[in-house]
Amino acid sequence: MWVGFCKFTKNKFVLREDRYRKRILLGQDGNALVLLLAILAIMFCLFKFLWLVYTMSDVPTAVFNAEIFNWFTLPANPSVLLNRPWTILTYMFMHFDAMRLIGNVLWLWAFGYILQDLAGPRKLIPLFIYGSLAGAVFYVLSYSFVPALFKTASDYNLEGASMGVMAIAIATTALAPSYRIFPMINGGIPLWVLTLIFVALDLAMVPTVSNIGPHLAGAGIGFLFVHQLRRGRDWTAWMNRFFDWVSNLFNPDKRSWKKTAKDELHYKSTGTQPFKRIPNITQKRIDEILDKINQQGYRFLTEEEKDILKRASEDEEL
Repeated sequence: MWVGFCKFTKNKFVLREDRYRKRILLGQDGNALVLLLAILAIMFCLFKFLWLVYTMSDVPTAVFNAEIFNWFTLPANPSVLLNRPWTILTYMFMHFDAMRLIGNVLWLWAFGYILQDLAGPRKLIPLFIYGSLAGAVFYVLSYSFVPALFKTASDYNLEGASMGVMAIAIATTALAPSYRIFPMINGGIPLWVLTLIFVALDLAMVPTVSNIGPHLAGAGIGFLFVHQLRRGRDWTAWMNRFFDWVSNLFNPDKRSWKKTAKDELHYKSTGTQPFKRIPNITQKRIDEILDKINQQGYRFLTEEEKDILKRASEDEEL
């Protein structure tokens, strides 16, 4: 079977780069990458406008930070964090420096585009949040238990999407280490080379040495996420269910069915099933199964998916 299977999939992997470029469109529904980029851009523009208002009123930037901006960035001082618990979620969308925002947006687009095409759009935002939360926890703990940092905790705040972008970059590389970009250049550049460049630049641009830890924490979450995903543990499932629940609250026309029409039986049967459903073999269905093998391995396929691959390979041999 595997001989036929390899023959059947040979052309698919040759054209994999073209499929990645065509699959996710800018205005496509459910494009989590565009949504995340839009949130980052809107938050930056909003707070920059407020900063401009303060500046035109001859108010120093330090006053703006104290009265507005720092209420949404993560304080290193745990006692301040207790009074501003929402900052553990808001800090990841805050950028005061425009160049830092542009850098994060470009890297997020580069790695997020590939990740969204490999694993689907419902993995991107939860992974971004996981990486940012890991960075926040590491940041607060380091300023709480390292004596040299504890003395200066009141002077520092953490901001930016770098931790979440780091998680996405490492997860993408761990998920598809053989993926190549720019295939016209000697067959393509391995993705891990781009990742090394990103990590080196990102760590070199951190404002303080204490900020390196949160970035590495985000990277660790990205690696662990893929490690658990390959073992059938999807950390994003509960978060996506929560997002769906919130979305349904504001969309009364959308119904959530526990059963679909094809799963309902309108008769009672105590014996064997009257028929066995044999799914049609389509190129889209085969591509989905091959992507699942690439992400999780052959052993995670269901019996139905294995049967589809077997039938497809037999048809190819004929």
